[in-house]
Amino acid sequence: MKSKREKRKKIFYVPGIISLVFIPLLCLYYFYKIDAFKVYSSLEFFLPNKDELEKYKVEDLRKYKIFKFEDNRSKEQQKLKELKFFVHDLVRQYDTINGAKIHFGSKTDYDTFVSVISMMSEVNVPTWALFKDNIYVLANAKPRPKKDRGFVCGNGKYSKMNSLRMEEENQKKELQVFQLSFLKQQWIIFLGYLGIVVLNIFTLVKFNKTR
Repeated sequence: MKSKREKRKKIFYVPGIISLVFIPLLCLYYFYKIDAFKVYSSLEFFLPNKDELEKYKVEDLRKYKIFKFEDNRSKEQQKLKELKFFVHDLVRQYDTINGAKIHFGSKTDYDTFVSVISMMSEVNVPTWALFKDNIYVLANAKPRPKKDRGFVCGNGKYSKMNSLRMEEENQKKELQVFQLSFLKQQWIIFLGYLGIVVLNIFTLVKFNKTR
């Protein structure tokens, strides 16, 4: 004799569903507000001393076009674009006559200074010098074509690919270190979220058994 299967009413635990949906969103919003997902990096550069600048006559070495940054960042975006185009042309044309002199005023925003330094790396400026409140940008002369010296083990293209591969690996390692550091710093939040999930599941199971 077959027994009829009893139909049970579906139970939806509203507080638990709300917790599981909104608490992760609140956590993501909190992480966003404290810049937890922001990856920090650095830019390397050195400061020449006065003797080196005078020795190589850097201040008189080119016909410099002057770019002055003396206001806050919101007013300097157009100047940054003009500077980038000008420096890009210097490097692309191997211009050894002209150059760029970048001056920072007392009211220059720090972000503007960082943007200028970062731009040097983006455009692959071969030579530039930071001294006091000025940066001098110089392009190198066009390299002479090398004579064929026969077979060489390896080539420039392979070296460049290898350098890019090593750079990507270093970036992945830095990202892994950042992620581990982030988890160590915010472990209590993840533990609290896991505790809430377990509590909701336990309450839901207990509630179903008592019905």
